[in-house]
Amino acid sequence: MGEPDFWNDNESAQKTVMELKALKAIVGPMTELTSSAEDMSALFEMAEDDDSIVAEVASEIARLEKILDDLELKALLNGPNDSAGAILSINARDGGTDANDWADMLLRMYSAWAVGEDFKIELLDRQDNDEAGINHASIAIRGPMAYGYLKGEEGMHRLVRISPFNSEGKRQTSFAAVSVSPEIDDSFVVEIEDKDVRIDTYRAGGAGGQHVNKTDSAVRLTHVPTNTVVQCQNERSQHQNKETAWKMLRAKLARIEEERREAEEARKYETQARTGFGSQIRNYFLHPDQRVKDARTGHYVGNFNSVMDGSELQGFLDAFLMLKAGKIEATS
Repeated sequence: MGEPDFWNDNESAQKTVMELKALKAIVGPMTELTSSAEDMSALFEMAEDDDSIVAEVASEIARLEKILDDLELKALLNGPNDSAGAILSINARDGGTDANDWADMLLRMYSAWAVGEDFKIELLDRQDNDEAGINHASIAIRGPMAYGYLKGEEGMHRLVRISPFNSEGKRQTSFAAVSVSPEIDDSFVVEIEDKDVRIDTYRAGGAGGQHVNKTDSAVRLTHVPTNTVVQCQNERSQHQNKETAWKMLRAKLARIEEERREAEEARKYETQARTGFGSQIRNYFLHPDQRVKDARTGHYVGNFNSVMDGSELQGFLDAFLMLKAGKIEATS
């Protein structure tokens, strides 16, 4: 990274930076544990002669246990694509305008979580709803083990609240679907035959007026054998949108292959896979009380806003990792 021509190839450079961050996320805590463990011996000896140091010893043990717990969770991120960035897509489902607003809320939640983790975010595609919220959005989240943490978010997310779009103040249930794929690089081989892909172009949405897009720069790709659809309209040119859309399609097909392998493993051990697009994985409540509960792990947070601002989302991600590793039991 210190070479003068390091940033000449920006994509390759970003990949190296990501690799360094991922390595530091493991090596740093391990080095801290090793050196601190050596210091603990001296602290124990001092505590035997000085009771005032006992509290310091207890505090240091608690700190090291937290580092160790985090490392044990990272050790669960051992899937073939877990170290990759994530392409996360959100689609409004049942619930009318409330569902569109809910999809937008989820987009902000994941973005806030990514910012808190010092991850990078890139908007790939966004379709705003005419009334409120979004119909669809796709973002790339890049950081150490981003896909490994986020892949358990795939499925249906359900919100129950008093609708701000209902003049009678009635309770409304709305749904949004989240899909997560690994952002794989060009070294990862995904066989896609050109004849299997339909390419459509259309005009990208814009602010109107002088900013309106007068060319068919947006691109939609449909992989016919799997009926997998991706689209991109955020880049300036059709060529750039097509290049990004192809990356998204490769990522989606890699995720499909990963799910197939997971399903085979589940059948091998006579267990039912509890993930997959379309499953209701989590319930969010703003009425009659505020709470969020995962339908698979049972993980519960009694503060709706602390989950939506990203600060307590990590607990749900960690609980799913422990579920997959068999460290906790699934909620019946």
